[in-house]
Amino acid sequence: MIKNFDAIQKQGQENIDLTMKSVSAVNKGFQDIAKVAADFSKTNFETSSAAAEKLMATKSVDKAFEVQADFVKGAYEAFVAQATRMGELYSVVAKEAYKPFETMTTKAAK
Repeated sequence: MIKNFDAIQKQGQENIDLTMKSVSAVNKGFQDIAKVAADFSKTNFETSSAAAEKLMATKSVDKAFEVQADFVKGAYEAFVAQATRMGELYSVVAKEAYKPFETMTTKAAK
């Protein structure tokens, strides 16, 4: 009976260790995602401010439309690139969070 208790206790400790590794990976991943999001927001604000300054400095309507079109095109491309990067980061977080449990699933399959 004590032998079974020790085995259960050992398995419980292993599960806790795996869970802590997973939580740590998720925590680090979300910190990375938050940093990337903050950097994008800062860059986006700077780009928007520069475009607004250019727009205010235009002397003709045609030039204003050109500045606005360039800004919209750049903003769209930056958004698509950022969305792709964020999707990749979330994928990495999910893989890293699951990685500690891979050993557990292989043990259970045996």
